[in-house]
Amino acid sequence: MNVAVTADIVGSRRLEDRTGAQRAIDDAIAAAERDLPLASRQLRPTVGDEQQGVYPDLTAALLGTLLVRLALPDGVDLRFGIGVGELGEVPAVDGPIPDGPGWWAARAAIEKVHAFEQRAAPEARTWVVAADGIDGTGLPAVNAYLLARDRIVADMTERTRRLTYGRCLGRTQRQLAADEGITQSAVSQALSRGGATALIEGFAVLRQS
Repeated sequence: MNVAVTADIVGSRRLEDRTGAQRAIDDAIAAAERDLPLASRQLRPTVGDEQQGVYPDLTAALLGTLLVRLALPDGVDLRFGIGVGELGEVPAVDGPIPDGPGWWAARAAIEKVHAFEQRAAPEARTWVVAADGIDGTGLPAVNAYLLARDRIVADMTERTRRLTYGRCLGRTQRQLAADEGITQSAVSQALSRGGATALIEGFAVLRQS
């Protein structure tokens, strides 16, 4: 079943260069989709600071949203609401408007992320909600994973995110060292700190599922 993803920009009103931030987001989304095509409909800006996209299933959405976050530069971040449910459209003069239970669930999910940010988990960035009538039995485990995943990414430097991104896509430490102009040992040390290797292994597990 297709899943809806709604994303918004963290702290968009405080950004000094909103145009530059949008460009960075567009570049990160395009890079992630080029390097590992996953989306049924790539995330695209809609209104204000929101982006919307569609993935063929929940696993693809989990993989895709992680790659996008890892590809973002320092100072720019996204939060994601993932909705599992039927997706529809409402005809309109300027083109169809996404609508339906999956989109409503995605909106509820992103509101949940906002609530977590304000209380128990300031680093929360991703949540999944199933629409009414959809079996959400496994979602508590998925959301628990996402809370831990987001915490790990929040502590990463921009370079460590790049290295993690590369390793998720199968690039070797030697290749990454050459790209960064550092030693392979430095790559290994960067990835061994703060849970990056666990994130990479988790990514591999999801790809095999």
